[in-house]
Amino acid sequence: MSLEDLEDEGRRAKPEPVRERAGADTKPTLKTIAEMTGLAVTTVSRALADAPQIALETRMRVRQVAEQIGYLPDRAAQRLRTGRTNVISLVLDPHEEILGYATSMIRGLTEALRRTPYHLVVTPHFSDTPQIDPVRHIVRNRMADGIIFTRTEPSDPRVKLLMENGFPFICHGRTELATAHPYVDYDNYGFAYQAARKLIDAGAKKLSIILPPERFTFAHHMRHGFMTAVREEGIGFEIARGVTLDSNSNDIRDYFYRRMDEPERPDGFICGGEVSALAVMAAAYDHGLALGKDVRLVAKQTSGLFDQVRPRVETIYEDLSEAGLLMGRLLLKRIAGPVPVHELQALQTV
Repeated sequence: MSLEDLEDEGRRAKPEPVRERAGADTKPTLKTIAEMTGLAVTTVSRALADAPQIALETRMRVRQVAEQIGYLPDRAAQRLRTGRTNVISLVLDPHEEILGYATSMIRGLTEALRRTPYHLVVTPHFSDTPQIDPVRHIVRNRMADGIIFTRTEPSDPRVKLLMENGFPFICHGRTELATAHPYVDYDNYGFAYQAARKLIDAGAKKLSIILPPERFTFAHHMRHGFMTAVREEGIGFEIARGVTLDSNSNDIRDYFYRRMDEPERPDGFICGGEVSALAVMAAAYDHGLALGKDVRLVAKQTSGLFDQVRPRVETIYEDLSEAGLLMGRLLLKRIAGPVPVHELQALQTV
């Protein structure tokens, strides 16, 4: 420890009350915190960076004062000094199917980033523009130290771009690329397989599933799990045509309402989200069909919505908060230095 640090520690041994900052309208700086705590500016900087050479008590005191006065680091200066932005960018494609998708994922991510210098910035991506555009913009302008994105495709161009540039990332979902890459994913094969088995065991004679758009990798996983189960039993099945999990809920309801009015209608339904499940329930109700008797349903649950629905609906849970937490932790691990890819991969089981 340097002489300067020893002098600081000596002053810390005789703590002074935190002095009020003069000029409340001025932006607080490292010097402001140094004046309020009686520490050197360099010690304050290292304490905020969580340097292990600084005593834990000192680090906690500095962070407390920083929070009290609303101190925010100068990111431009920080970037010039360290080459880092201390920003994690989450690229999100807003869609209505999964209730609380963004909220749950952000909750997990922010938990992973707590007590770190990193800030989470949400970058929206809309379906009428190429998925790669926001990612390319972030990489080209070095707007973040790492990227998290969702809804992967089998040959996802975002994964290719980031791997070619050696840019840290974690994606929510897998690809079919030959080169292994970091990801956190949910076992959608297992979800569809188990959902089909539940319906078969409950007495359903013909199953129907509504899938994500074909371009997404998890659509293939769900189809595979579903087809494995129905082929094992030799039971009747169909895959919804003309609507997907991304379709408007009214369109999903209308599709199944028409289907329930036709001969050889299915009596067991697998829904990959709560919105599509509610649409199927509405179609059944409008036909006067009883849930659990005339029609059976298994839904993927990501919120507490179906805990309050009566009659009860069979659900299989996907923990999006846990997914966010895992992605945040793995991305921080990757940013810290080279890591074997298999240590940056996680699959949430059903």
